[in-house]
Amino acid sequence: MRIVFMGTPEFAVPSLQAIAELKSEFEPVLVVTGSDKPRRKKNAEAEPCPVKQAALALGLAVYEIDDVASPEFAARVAACRADAIVVAAFRILPPEVYEQARLGAFNLHASILPAYRGAAPINWAIIRGEKETGVTTFFLKKSVDTGNIILTAKTPVAPDENATDLARRLSVIGAGVVVETLRLMASGSVPVSGQDDSLASRAPKLTRDNTRINWSQTAAEIHNFIRGLALRPSAWTTFEGKTMKIFKASVATSEITSSSETPGTIQVKDGRLFAKGSDGWIELLSLQLEGRKPMEATEFLRGFRHDRDTICFV
Repeated sequence: MRIVFMGTPEFAVPSLQAIAELKSEFEPVLVVTGSDKPRRKKNAEAEPCPVKQAALALGLAVYEIDDVASPEFAARVAACRADAIVVAAFRILPPEVYEQARLGAFNLHASILPAYRGAAPINWAIIRGEKETGVTTFFLKKSVDTGNIILTAKTPVAPDENATDLARRLSVIGAGVVVETLRLMASGSVPVSGQDDSLASRAPKLTRDNTRINWSQTAAEIHNFIRGLALRPSAWTTFEGKTMKIFKASVATSEITSSSETPGTIQVKDGRLFAKGSDGWIELLSLQLEGRKPMEATEFLRGFRHDRDTICFV
């Protein structure tokens, strides 16, 4: 079975590796990914994405593309004479590309569709406090994340699990689902089901604006927000005019007293750092103040004067 694989981030790597390992069943004839870019810091040296690194390690042909709508790209995919196109965390493809596969093109999506359609399903599922999520494979169509569902696999979300850890788990679960989907396609018997658009929810792209902590939310909501954005891009707030990223927190279980009822109020107790939500307190455990390295809250407090008037995150 000749396969063109398209993906970019770490989430897609286990699926590519699983396909490549099953040499008696699948032949990955081309791996499509984005061009090399600075990926860690601005103005840093360009480096290959995780999928390209994995493909090269496996000895697979790699095709880098930035403009998926270009006629040259469609022609390159057509020349592969693929039986199937597998997409995992890539870009929105035009029909001229995904219709080139003999048996069809499908996407691996990190939610139970139609829930959390969009660019950041893992993050928004945690932010919304979901106790269960999963992965879905579905045939591509012009409207994003709306195609007929092939397979799903569900998994519980642990109460303190963050987006990075959940993405790692889902990538492994997803690899198994991708392989099973390909086997169904090869057999000529693919049981599909349509999506109920009335049950759809959105998982929009993460931006500077929608990753800022709203301290007027409940403590539980703030906790979910922080873990839903950890470790990257991370939830953030402002402390004395500087950006502070919060990587890890928990809902406070100890009694906290303060003369201020203002959401975002900072309180230090027993060498621990707390911040107020609308109905209770959050303990901050891991953070990074602008211009400094990531650190535990206990390390941050060593240089923090907490004998001042009331201080608030904003």
